[in-house]
Parts: sequence; structure tokens; C-alpha cells
Amino acid sequence: MSDLSDVIPQPRRTTSGAGGFFQLGPATEVVAGDGTERTARWLRAEVGAATGLPLAPGTGPGDAVTLSLDGALGPEGYRLDVEPTGVRLAGGDPAGLFWGAQTLRQLLGPDAFRRAPLPGRSWRLPAIRIEDAPRFGWRGLMLDVARHFMPKEGVLRYLDLMAAHKLNVLHFHLTDDQGWRIEIRRHPRLTEVGSWRSRTKFGHRASPLWEDKPHGGHYTQDDIREIVAYAAERHITVVPEIDVPGHSQAAIAAYPELGNTDVVDTGALSVWDTWGVSPNVLAPTDHTLRFYEGVFEEVLELFPSEFIHIGGDECPKEQWRRSATAQARIEELALADEDELQSWFIQHFDTWLAERGRRLIGWDEILEGGLAKGAAVSSWRGYAGGIAAARAGHDVVMCPEQQVYLDHRQHAGEDEPVPIGFVRTLEDVYRFEPVPAELTSHEAEHVIGTQANVWTEVMENQQRVDYQTFPRLAAFAEVSWSTLPAPGERDFDAFERRMAAHYRRLDALGVAYRPPGGPLPWQRRPGVLGRPIDGPPPNK
Repeated sequence: MSDLSDVIPQPRRTTSGAGGFFQLGPATEVVAGDGTERTARWLRAEVGAATGLPLAPGTGPGDAVTLSLDGALGPEGYRLDVEPTGVRLAGGDPAGLFWGAQTLRQLLGPDAFRRAPLPGRSWRLPAIRIEDAPRFGWRGLMLDVARHFMPKEGVLRYLDLMAAHKLNVLHFHLTDDQGWRIEIRRHPRLTEVGSWRSRTKFGHRASPLWEDKPHGGHYTQDDIREIVAYAAERHITVVPEIDVPGHSQAAIAAYPELGNTDVVDTGALSVWDTWGVSPNVLAPTDHTLRFYEGVFEEVLELFPSEFIHIGGDECPKEQWRRSATAQARIEELALADEDELQSWFIQHFDTWLAERGRRLIGWDEILEGGLAKGAAVSSWRGYAGGIAAARAGHDVVMCPEQQVYLDHRQHAGEDEPVPIGFVRTLEDVYRFEPVPAELTSHEAEHVIGTQANVWTEVMENQQRVDYQTFPRLAAFAEVSWSTLPAPGERDFDAFERRMAAHYRRLDALGVAYRPPGGPLPWQRRPGVLGRPIDGPPPNK
């Protein structure tokens, strides 16, 4: 049984009961009201496995966990009542009920996060009432599987980790210069060629070290369907990202006609084996548009999400400046320059997606040429792009690089593995504020949420991803869920005390997090060059 104050993210309101506890035992039933079957199934599968209890379907009312829906609790809200005679969990909707079940699991103690019961454990819930609801509707994690491929089982594991932290959007970065990770049936070379590179730069792009073996992999369409269904069972939306028109060398290596063939021998290109921003970008031709419309048609069949992410960032223009084809397109469309050409490219897919009932979302560069009304912006280059987007009436997901890029190093110590970017400690992430003070209350309504981004250039396996992501994702989860004071007034000491219990949950889940005292010997990467940036990050 956990202490009442151990729950992460912190609930909105917690009231201690009259004393005592409810003991789960072999006779404890789960009484599932209408619309609660998904959470009942999850409780039996996960909590049942950890406790060894059947949690059989029942009719109650005694010795039971009773599940119900109560629309008055609001979207994703829940109320948990624990009394010595039984447990009542109500959700404002099925998602809220599920988040309440996550809280119930935390209250059972860290061993409730194991896959099989340990001997001699008893399962008590403290008498308590918790009333809770999230601050933001978009509480996301961006997982980059393009730079280093994460096999399907690893993605499913991360969905479970997200659910345990009440995060509800997986931004799935599926394509980039270094790899194409999703099967597209009408264009099979995207994975036959584009999902493999011959070698990999080890460390930052300035590192002299190489791993001289092929790296790659991709998800079949059935893999994607499984991932999306698994996420939906956990009330997580998967938002795919297919990058255009930059970050596209893997696609061009597979189909050279997609590139700027009049200025570079695209047939000689391979999937990029280093990091950074490739100069090889898509050609602004009708063929390219039709090709990617075909890609997106298959993507829409696989992902039911409202939003489709099209990247739109970091598109070098040098090849377009030298390309007669690109210059003819600029003249034909009466555009001012290559920047407007990129905007035309993005706007084409903005309109195309809107005609199919979807909404485009892209990195904040897409603002530069104007957007359709329904398009949204991922603000990564600090807060400025998000502020401009909100003031222009566009929805915004705040994910500023300087604050919540979890590939950035966690400490200034020399033992940090492949140190990248600014120091972003657990406390720094805990004091991140997604809504800029410059926005009026009306403009702030366009900040639909926030997400932490995990770019995997220097994360060669799941353990490295764990190390960079945790424990900071727990702090981020609280920022995105809980209604906290202003950053400087947040009680980080109290959060650290709650983390003492949370580390034990992460241990039970097998998460290779960064320990508070620094990296373990096997977590270090001595001699591998990074790119640390000194000083505090800009907060703008």
C-alpha cells in the first residue's frame, strides 16, 4: 500500500477517509457498469497479473471494485472512493475511468506494477477520496523511431509506460533522412531500400566513431494496426509523422525521381548514415505531390487520429535555388522565393488533409507561409512559434527544444552518456510551463497541450531511450496533467519525495532510468563525443 501523497501525476483533490483500508483478496470482484468494460479488462490483465487475484466479474456491492461512468466529472476526469467496504471508481468518460484505474494501481504499491505476484504480499488500498481531471487535453510523447529503429515490442512497452503516467498522445516520428519505418504497399521500395542504412554514426555527428553494420527495420501495416489498437485500449491516440519536404533522403534513396534530379545525381544517394539536416529534399513537382498523396492515403487508413503530422521543419533550400524545375514552379505560381515554395508545398497537404476530414499539424516553420484555419503547430524552436500561432488563431502543442527535448543531457557531469544540448534536470522539467505568460486568456485557449520529445540520434537501444526519458517523463507528466502553481512556486522537494515511491514503480516495470545519484557504470558512454551547450537555455 502506498502513502496517499505518492501519486504521480498529483491529483487535483485528495481527501483522507475516516480511517482503515480496503483489502483486495481472492473474493474481490470487479463490477463493470455500462461503458466500463475496457478498464475492467485492463484491471484483470495488469493488476490481476501483479496480484495473482482473479478480480472476477461480479454484481457487488460488497468486496468489490465498482466501475461506472458519470458525465458530470467532465472529459478524462475521475473520482475514486475507497472505503473499508469496497471501492467505487467513476469516470467522466471511459478515458477518465482508465486514468482513475492508473491511480488505483499506484495506491496498491510498487509491486502492483510487476507481471507476476511476489510471495507474501497483501493488497490494501487506503481509505481515500480522489477527485481529479487533467489540465491539458494533449499530453504527449514524441518518439523518434526513424534515427534508431525501435522494434514493435518496444513501442508497445512505451505505450504502457505512457498510460502509467496518464499521457494520451504518442507522436510517432516514422520517417527521416536516416530511415523510413512504415510499410506503404503501393511504394514497396520505401521499406525495401529506405528502412536500412549501411552504417551509423556513433555519438554526435562530429564524432569520428562509426558502427559499421547495417541498421534498420520497419513496421508492417499489421504492426501499425496492432500499435494503434493497443494504444486505443489505453486511451492513447497515435499521431503519425511523415516528413515533407525536408528530412526525406531515405525516401529519395528509394525513389530517386522524388529528389531534385536536375542538380544532383539522386540515383547515387543512399539512406543517410550520419546526423544533422540533409541537403537532399523533395522536388516540388506534380509527381512528388501524387506520390505522397498515395502515401498519406495509406497512412489515413491506418491511423484514425484527427491530426496528421507532416513535419515541415529544417528544409534546406539550396537545391531548389539551383534547380530549373523548382525555379519554374516558383515562376508558375508567382511566388516570391524558395521559402514561399515550401509554404505552397505544405499548404497543398493542408488542403488535401482537410478535404478528408483530418487536420494538419507540423513543426513551427510551417507558420511562415500561412496556414489553413484548422491546421495546428508543434512549437519546438522555443515559445515564439507557439505564441505567433496562438495569436493567429491556430491550435498549439508546446514542446520547446530548450525545455522538454529529453535527448538533452540531464546533468553537467562528465559521466553523462553522449551529452547533448542544455542541462535539463528533473527539477528543470518540473518547472516547465507550457502556456506563455505573453498570451491573453483567449489566446491561451489555443494551447491544446504539450509534449516531451525524444530524438534518438545518440540512443542506440531501448536502455538508452529509457535513460534519457526517465525519470524526467514523470515530471513532465505532472506538468501536463496537474494544475500546478507558477514554476518558481512549485514544491519540487515534495515531488522528489513522491519520486522515491515512483522509482520503485519504474524498477518493477524494468525501466532503465537515470538514478538520482548519476549514471550506473553500464549507462555511461566514455569517449563518445556529444554536443553539450553551456549555460541556461533561453526561455523564449
